Amino acid sequence: MVIDRETNKVFFSDLLFTDGRSSGIVDRLCSILREHQISYGVINSTKDIWCRDYMPIQKEASEFVQFRYEPSYLANDLDVQTDPRTTLAHNHMQAAFSSINLDGGNVLRWKDRVIVTDRVFTENPAYTNKSKLINELESLLEVEVIVIPQIKSDMTGHADGLVRFYDGTTLIGNRLEDEYDYWRKGMKKVLSRYSLDYIDLPFVDHKVKNHPESAIGCYVNYLEVGKLIVVPVFEVEGNKDEEAVAILKEVFSDRVIETININEVAKHGGLLNCISWNVKTETQ
Repeated sequence: MVIDRETNKVFFSDLLFTDGRSSGIVDRLCSILREHQISYGVINSTKDIWCRDYMPIQKEASEFVQFRYEPSYLANDLDVQTDPRTTLAHNHMQAAFSSINLDGGNVLRWKDRVIVTDRVFTENPAYTNKSKLINELESLLEVEVIVIPQIKSDMTGHADGLVRFYDGTTLIGNRLEDEYDYWRKGMKKVLSRYSLDYIDLPFVDHKVKNHPESAIGCYVNYLEVGKLIVVPVFEVEGNKDEEAVAILKEVFSDRVIETININEVAKHGGLLNCISWNVKTETQ
């Protein structure tokens, strides 16, 4: 499995460049990538900016798995549900297709294992046997699949707003003691079962009027590509920007940490990992 620190190119939805609300954000983000010599490209024929979710999972340099993209939270908003087959064909990309319904934002990769939340079960009701579903995922991706609890109030149920891999045995995630009791208890069971260490990262429960799905306050949804990590900062009242950045600089002492405020995007429910699709290419 290709992991984030092995990737060298980032793609963004074409809509991110044409939406006036995000023009300043994408300019700044692309400037950061250029400064650190990270190539970037555009995915055409998309219906929303959250390209992580409808793009395939990279197993090897030229091997991708494309899951079905029919999330329940878009059941009544099909006009913004991208068709991966159309998008991949339009962009001359190839992948092996799976009938399993799974968003890319709910797949966190390490070399020999991935993390998904238990939302994968409700998104695939035809699989009455949960073990069969997990076994199929493990066969497709050729890794161990670790299932963690979702945050029930999160519309998407994704894993990338909860935890990330530091390495194969260590996770970075939202500070456990500040999370919901059920999630903290569930995560502790997972950590124990898989002998995982855990690094706490603060988060802020920041409310935005008329945007109940806002992701403002979630620092763990950063973009990691090669030796670069771009961290969202929020600059809102009660923020923990300095604390979060200090922790990540200490944890990733061998990496370059950059920050960016993308609140105008974040208030719509996603952050840096959500709007990006980073891959390993042999030619940039």
